[in-house]
Amino acid sequence: MKRRRLFAFVMAFAAVCLIAQNKSASKKSDIAGNWINAWNSHDPDKLIAVFTSDVVYEDVPFGAINHGSAELRKFAEDEFASVPDLKVELLNSSIQADHGTIEWKFSGTDKGIYKTGKEFSVRGVSVIEINNGRVSRNVDYYDAATLMKQVGVLPAGTEAN
Repeated sequence: MKRRRLFAFVMAFAAVCLIAQNKSASKKSDIAGNWINAWNSHDPDKLIAVFTSDVVYEDVPFGAINHGSAELRKFAEDEFASVPDLKVELLNSSIQADHGTIEWKFSGTDKGIYKTGKEFSVRGVSVIEINNGRVSRNVDYYDAATLMKQVGVLPAGTEAN
């Protein structure tokens, strides 16, 4: 009888742990989805809500480092104006504890980056740190040369040495 009670307790505890783990995993995957949805909303307020107020958001290829919500808001407004049809597609994500990566494809029409009016699509990854369910640090990496070739700023055959 005691073994049955112990077994039942262990099984119930395991079920509770699995439910908690699934909720935690779901919250982590929600971070990537929320990040993607916020960019696709074209709404700086929705974007800012995904990040902590003291966020550090870095765009490595363009050397832009934004500190805090106000600077990130300005960066987002500039992105939305420069690429009015901006679209970000989630390719993959991996979030463990308080850090992770979001792999994405960024596409749109260049209206203000180089002012070419040409379409582009580039893959990239964001390395993120998380604090209380919000992104506190975000570092974007992508191939700016590919973007530049697609919009005609660099010749298509240009290869890096």
